Amino acid sequence: MNTVSLKVFCLVLFAGLVIIPSTVPAGPGDREAGALHEKQISEWRQARHERLSSDNGWLTLVGLEWLQEGENRVGSSPSSSARIPGGPLEWGSIYLADDKLRFVLATGSGVMVDGAAAPEAPLVADNRGEPTVVSHGDLSFYVIYRESYALRIKDRKAATLREFTGVKSYDFGRDWRFEGRFIPANEGQSIDIANVLGQLSPTPVHGYVEFERNGETYRLLGLGEENSESVWFLFADRTSGRETYGAGRFLYSDGMPKDGKLVIDFNKAYNPPCAFTDYSTCPLPPQQNRLDLAVTAGEKDYHSH
Repeated sequence: MNTVSLKVFCLVLFAGLVIIPSTVPAGPGDREAGALHEKQISEWRQARHERLSSDNGWLTLVGLEWLQEGENRVGSSPSSSARIPGGPLEWGSIYLADDKLRFVLATGSGVMVDGAAAPEAPLVADNRGEPTVVSHGDLSFYVIYRESYALRIKDRKAATLREFTGVKSYDFGRDWRFEGRFIPANEGQSIDIANVLGQLSPTPVHGYVEFERNGETYRLLGLGEENSESVWFLFADRTSGRETYGAGRFLYSDGMPKDGKLVIDFNKAYNPPCAFTDYSTCPLPPQQNRLDLAVTAGEKDYHSH
């Protein structure tokens, strides 16, 4: 074989070696892992649908009423300072003083406090623990704190719940699951996270995760305490406001960091409550978490259906 023929032979052989790996089918173990992953995502989506469809989920929100210092008359009456869309004309009065809340029931209202009848009761807001639930039939409310106190009102027969048919998602993509490099935050580090009302809440920073996609490295800031079960990410990307919810999506890691690694699966990216109701107070992604990447995985915008 002359020199020219040898060079041609080597080039052909090299080209064949380059092409061969892309034509070799995935082995049984790889296919089984992919099938298991897809099954896990399918089950996760089903559980998500069931939570949204529950009679205590975000789709039951029907009101948000802010409280003032002093007496706040609660009821369906137009003269109520905190209006409930249904039920008795007068539920009672909430008294707010010295950062404490007390509810005095209207006589004969039939209103229950944590499932029990009582002439009056202190109210625990959500920033102090499990909030006290005040209810009448399918209607209920509890107190939340977002720089000031407000009633979060729910209706188990809300139209948003009755009309819910599910959330569309991108097709499952195995390549949207990453084992990223985890960089812990400094001890005590926090960041002010803004919500849709423009309020700021100092939130603990757990650390950062770096992952690669198509040869590019991306970084996300993760929130939560060290003793959490997973790391929480608020993120937006190039699909936000187009195919996915404009104010971003939520994502929790698969477990906690281990050996400097953290698993994130964008197939589990989901809509915040504000995608379904005007009465929630969702946090917004920090500037660091606005990815220059189209994350075509996870839930799509609910209202784009």
